[in-house]
Amino acid sequence: MIFIGIITALIACCIDIAIEEGSSAKFAFLKEQVDKCVAEECLVYPFLYWVLLNVVPVVIGSALVVYIEPVAAGSGIPQVKCYLNGVKVPRIVRIKTLIVKAVGVTCSVIGGLAVGKEGPMIHSGAVVAAGISQGKSTTFRRDFNIFKYFREDHEKRDFVSGGAAAGVAAAFGAPVGGVLFSLEEGASFWNQSLTWRIFFGSMISTFTLNVVLSTYHGRPGELTFAGLLNFGKFDNTSYDFRELPVFIVMGCLGGLSGALFNYLNFKLTVFRIRYITKKYVKVLETVVVAACTATVGMGMILYLNDCKPLGEDPTKYPIQMYCADGQYSAVGSIWFQTPEASVRSLFHDPPGSHKLTSILIFFTFYFFLSCWTYGLSVSSGLFIPSLLTGAAWGRVVGMGMEELFPGQTWVDPGKYALIGAAAQLGGVVRMTISLTVILIEATGNLTLGLPLMVTLLTAKWVGDYFNEGIYDTHIQLMGVPILGWEPPPLSHNIYATEVMSCPVVTFNSVETVGKIADVLTNETYNGFPVVDPPLCPDGRNFGTFRGLILRSQLIVVLQHKLYNETAESWSHKGFTIKYFRDAYPRYPTIQQVHVSDEERHFTVDLRPIMNPAPYTCLHNASLPRLFRLFRGLGLRHLVIVNDNNEVVGMVTRKDLARYRVEKHMGRMRLEELTILDR
Repeated sequence: MIFIGIITALIACCIDIAIEEGSSAKFAFLKEQVDKCVAEECLVYPFLYWVLLNVVPVVIGSALVVYIEPVAAGSGIPQVKCYLNGVKVPRIVRIKTLIVKAVGVTCSVIGGLAVGKEGPMIHSGAVVAAGISQGKSTTFRRDFNIFKYFREDHEKRDFVSGGAAAGVAAAFGAPVGGVLFSLEEGASFWNQSLTWRIFFGSMISTFTLNVVLSTYHGRPGELTFAGLLNFGKFDNTSYDFRELPVFIVMGCLGGLSGALFNYLNFKLTVFRIRYITKKYVKVLETVVVAACTATVGMGMILYLNDCKPLGEDPTKYPIQMYCADGQYSAVGSIWFQTPEASVRSLFHDPPGSHKLTSILIFFTFYFFLSCWTYGLSVSSGLFIPSLLTGAAWGRVVGMGMEELFPGQTWVDPGKYALIGAAAQLGGVVRMTISLTVILIEATGNLTLGLPLMVTLLTAKWVGDYFNEGIYDTHIQLMGVPILGWEPPPLSHNIYATEVMSCPVVTFNSVETVGKIADVLTNETYNGFPVVDPPLCPDGRNFGTFRGLILRSQLIVVLQHKLYNETAESWSHKGFTIKYFRDAYPRYPTIQQVHVSDEERHFTVDLRPIMNPAPYTCLHNASLPRLFRLFRGLGLRHLVIVNDNNEVVGMVTRKDLARYRVEKHMGRMRLEELTILDR
């Protein structure tokens, strides 16, 4: 866990420093060009430069995702959530995925897209944890012969939970929030010892990032950079009890706007799945979005008269545009910095820093830009765009409160910007406890805990009335058989005989090599019951149940030729666990194992290898019972037997996941999906 925390933090530092240096060079150049061309009336050139500086990095990041590792697209949180639920998502925790994710998100943020780098850090931490905990790299074909005990699914999954939490801790400077995120949104299987281990790794991640970034910014030893996202301090911010109804109303607004965001993004994602299938078209779409983002920014700076006096340091690159001497464009200050810096400025700009119309126009355009951007073939996060969108309309609420309650000390536009940001993000992702703690740790103000909790709960309840959270929506669109916390309601009258797959492919306790090879070649199943053949085959039962054996185990047996007829060459070693741990996690395919014609007549004794006491269930068990067995025990296969302990069917998570409850506008119905093998 120490290694996971340190390496995750170092990756976060590399991404942050690269983005800061690249963005600084970009905006410094654009400011120089804008200031020069305002007097010479050649603003078309800064606009073209802006488009070019957006498009080039975005094309690089998109090409990496599209042509090298498509699973690195997006934030990676839905895929990590599926992995922790027990679904083996291909290539989700490979080193190549990590490299493409890190480089891709750097290019996306520098390219000016409405994205953040915090979400991909969760995926990056998960990849780091999956790799380090195994003590070897299959990509580089190096085995360090350490951590062999952890080379199995259960242990690896626990470490990936810790890696995701370390990613949250590095992104927000919130180690407790990282633990709660892993508990609330990530891990499906939890135990007490996992809690302190994950918290320890999260603390190491936050501390390491703090040390490195503080040193980079010229303040070694001060530890003033707890996370990638720096909200600034809300030390003196408090609230009045009269504001609680306002916070509830803001939660409702966040739930409504979050539900609208998810609905629009769902429709857009379905359109992409159907029509944007060619690789070059996916890259071309990112180019269009990057160009449109620059166009919207330039248009707002050019046509919105939002001039404010220069303060101490309102923005790093203030542009004058058509403002008088000693003034700067407030809209330009939002666009000429990274989204994280824009969020911070909306939180801490003094009252009167922005015009109402400017903020409303910015909110409208940025809402649709972020909705359009999420789901592109680039590495991107959703947290920062949602926070920035919510901070914009929250600032508007703060302006309204200033008009209604002039001179009141408890009216602070920055506070309402924070509550609006929380409401918007909560309405999109539907997180409650973890998001509350993350925002408390990021702001350093415990006083705002109750308003944030009230707002987030309201946003979740309102949003859930209309649709699901954005991550659950994308998981459904990916067709991943994920299992929720609770079994589907209205399913107590569905029994195992209706759910199970039948007929079942079985093996005898002593089986021929030829049959094993043929079954593994022709079937895609990963688990096979081992049976004693029935005396009177009738097609309804497949023999007395003796155990369960996995495809991976059979392939290792064939690979090492552990046959009965060749026992003299391997019997002194036996069926050692080393064979299986060395092959984990990328077992060879059956096509990579050579079986000669002579070996096809050999036999294998499956009894020493199989699991002789796997979980089984009677054929008259209900669907909720099957569901709880899978969810509580992390099962992949469940053998269905009759009263005589004879195999009659098999249940996998695909069989359970096809029963899904559809909720909409207070109505609920149970739907049965069709399973397509692909």
